[in-house]
Amino acid sequence: MHPKKEKTFVILKPDAVQRGLVGEILNRFEKKGLKIVAMKMFVPKEDQCWEHYKKDDAWFTKKGERIIDARKKLEMPIEKEAIEYGRDIVRALVKYMICSPVVAMVIEGNEAQAIVKKLVGGTEPATADIGTIRGDYTLDSYNLVDIDGGRAVRNIVHCTDKEDGADAWEREISIWFSKDEIIDYKLISEKMLYDVNLDGHLE
Repeated sequence: MHPKKEKTFVILKPDAVQRGLVGEILNRFEKKGLKIVAMKMFVPKEDQCWEHYKKDDAWFTKKGERIIDARKKLEMPIEKEAIEYGRDIVRALVKYMICSPVVAMVIEGNEAQAIVKKLVGGTEPATADIGTIRGDYTLDSYNLVDIDGGRAVRNIVHCTDKEDGADAWEREISIWFSKDEIIDYKLISEKMLYDVNLDGHLE
């Protein structure tokens, strides 16, 4: 695949929709020069969410150990194994994702996965850089979620992470979109961004 045709997957989560941030976030992607090639609003199905947040036991255990550490610091009781605390994260995420409409999209552009990840910011809202979507629009934190228990972190948006594998974007897109929902089209701005044959006249 040519780098300028690279695709990535994004979901604007229920907190983005309920707080009226959809347009603001779309604006950031488009101003960067990225192209939206598929987009729809819907209420996710539970089985889609479980497929999307498919994690292995090592992931559950690692996340559960973080929760246990947070509870120990606050002298809260440890009521289950680390792996179960980790599984609770995905259970809470699924419950959260199906509570309200979301906006899902496929975004295309040069190195789209890295660019979108940079615009979105770190997964942890409390440490996401100012200037990123998460850094600017949410004040939740993993620590607060670990203490509260039973709820998902409110971090506005999900985007494909290359750490989940080189083909993570394809897997995620296939869960939420059929191939015929992804539109292959040209933006006028692409001529300015990518055309190597500019001769002084834009036609």
